[in-house]
Amino acid sequence: MIPLPLARIAEITSGALTGTADPRAVVRGPVVIDSRAVEPGALFVAIKGERADGHDFAARAVEGGAVAVLASRQVGEVPAVVVADTVTAMASLATAVHAALPDVTVVGVTGSAGKTTTKDLLARLAARIGPTVAPVESFNNEIGHPLTVLKAGEETRYLVLELSARDAGHITHLARIAPPRIGVVLNVGTAHLGVFGSRGAIARAKGELVEALPGDGVAVLNADDPLVAAMADRTEARVTWYGRGEGAAVRAENVTVDERGRASFRLRTPSGAAPVTLRLYGEHAVQNALAAAAAAYELGLPVATIAEELSEAEPRSRWRMEVGDRADGVTVVNDAYNANPDSMRAAFAALDALAGGRRRFAVVAALRELGEESDALNEELGRLAGGAGLAGLLVVGADAEPILAGAEAAVRDAGTGTRLAHAADVERAAEELSALLEPGDVVLVKGPRAAGLERVAAALLGGDRR
Repeated sequence: MIPLPLARIAEITSGALTGTADPRAVVRGPVVIDSRAVEPGALFVAIKGERADGHDFAARAVEGGAVAVLASRQVGEVPAVVVADTVTAMASLATAVHAALPDVTVVGVTGSAGKTTTKDLLARLAARIGPTVAPVESFNNEIGHPLTVLKAGEETRYLVLELSARDAGHITHLARIAPPRIGVVLNVGTAHLGVFGSRGAIARAKGELVEALPGDGVAVLNADDPLVAAMADRTEARVTWYGRGEGAAVRAENVTVDERGRASFRLRTPSGAAPVTLRLYGEHAVQNALAAAAAAYELGLPVATIAEELSEAEPRSRWRMEVGDRADGVTVVNDAYNANPDSMRAAFAALDALAGGRRRFAVVAALRELGEESDALNEELGRLAGGAGLAGLLVVGADAEPILAGAEAAVRDAGTGTRLAHAADVERAAEELSALLEPGDVVLVKGPRAAGLERVAAALLGGDRR
């Protein structure tokens, strides 16, 4: 963050200095919302959440070195800038910081699936040509987005930002905080279908990113997704295409997948081609790599450099196709960060490629935020899992019935003999699965964030991960 005196922060946020706040005291960063992350020179933003109220930790934050607290109410004698709403104030502060950094190029990434992986790849690529700031994990909402922008300083040249859409207008709001010059749209799926009501509404929300681009900007669009391709008519920016087809300017040729489910391909760009061998698991990672490559190409990176970086990139964010091997040969695929119908299909395809002829198991939980389609789509997930040739399927949680019904129908139709089971919680799931596993088996762990299935993967691997 660029250094700012408290008087200037109060001016930007329309706040009032209270307590022992010195208007000349300078915040040099970081801006944090967790008092445990405070460093000398920090600004602590007190946010009232469902489980904790940051205002209760104001004194601890100052004791830890925070210059002041951004608060929505008085916090005693602690130096503070009191505002009407701390989340809104943090957005205003981020907007001001970005405006003070005219040499920063902002690249925004959105889509129903693959945002975080693509963001991680693109941040790695941008770092080859200049200091780059990108979100930690999936900091992509009204809190995480400004927090990321506030990490930018005078030396920053690229901001690679992930933008989520929980409702119409959310991406528009985030894009105003740090207006993007390059916008990457990955896909339009069924994530949050219950909120938006239809894929068309989801597409309208995702397309807010390309609408935010300036006339001299670039929209990087997936040529393989018709709903994304249609967004070309919604932007004044120049459009560049990526995908698997011949019509894409940046595309993958001769895609192959090895025995561990990792893809190799020839990366083709308008100025040449180079070979890529991904260390990421699942053929679906090809599309994420192409999106990152297309945006990096627009930043000026040569194709050879792009291919080199893509080939060296390891998973950067937790619980996204993490593959761990136990000493007994059991492989655990931890893809438990989040799930929707599209990412579930991709995960089962990756499991099929990685497992080969080995016995395979899956641990899943019911998909959420699907509205009236919830039961039907979860039953479809059950049919997908039941027809995947699994030795066993374990469904976790109280809302397992639609998945089990779909799986039972698929197993009956295919006659696969897949063992189906239901576990009330993750602890029971780990216990039941551990009793079934034999050396050499492969397990996919995949579910929505709220299900906490990463704990099943951790229990299966224990300290025996290679």
